[in-house]
Amino acid sequence: MSKILRCESLSKSYFIGKREIPVLRNVDVALANGEMLALLGQSGAGKSTLLYLLGLLDQPSAGRILFEDRDVTDLSNRDRAALRHSQIGFVFQFYHLIPELTALQNVKLGQMMLTPPLQYWRQRKQVRDNATSLLEQVGLSDRMSHRPNELSGGERQRVAIARALISKPRVILADEPTGNLDSETAEGVLKILFDLNREQGIAFMLVTHNEALAKRCDRTIHLRDGMVTD
Repeated sequence: MSKILRCESLSKSYFIGKREIPVLRNVDVALANGEMLALLGQSGAGKSTLLYLLGLLDQPSAGRILFEDRDVTDLSNRDRAALRHSQIGFVFQFYHLIPELTALQNVKLGQMMLTPPLQYWRQRKQVRDNATSLLEQVGLSDRMSHRPNELSGGERQRVAIARALISKPRVILADEPTGNLDSETAEGVLKILFDLNREQGIAFMLVTHNEALAKRCDRTIHLRDGMVTD
């Protein structure tokens, strides 16, 4: 199966004064088209850091990142943002919704970031229709006008999933997407993610410390102390 996103010898360090703090050390990871991949490890293992690097939200200290075999490590900030917004969706543990915006507006925002203002103005009805359809798809047809503080944790996460889907990404990077939810709500969110993977062929990298969840994925990679251990 062809690889859509991968990294080679990826390392990341941070500095406190002159002291170097290594977080990732020579990591090789590949995500195949349509794969549901679990990234398993304890807190502090480097899972979130790896996800941020693969999602082009941060720069590595060494190594390279490839999207469809194209080296994207050293793209300009503008080109990195364009690739990220058009091809990669994100789902975070704490949702990262804009509190002043409604659920519908939060989802539309994902498309607004991709589109020049004049073009967005011309396409605004289509964008609204797309956002409405996505919220209906995740079961929020009656909650579109509610702001995040009026939604439950599970509802907020479903808004975040709809927002991640608005640009029709080929990859979704999910960082502990159910870590802040009770077990019943978490299962509903996971069903949406697995359905998207199966029905739309979206590739997922799912960061978790839950071994039972990891076993439901196609493949599991273990991180420990910033290194792949299997």
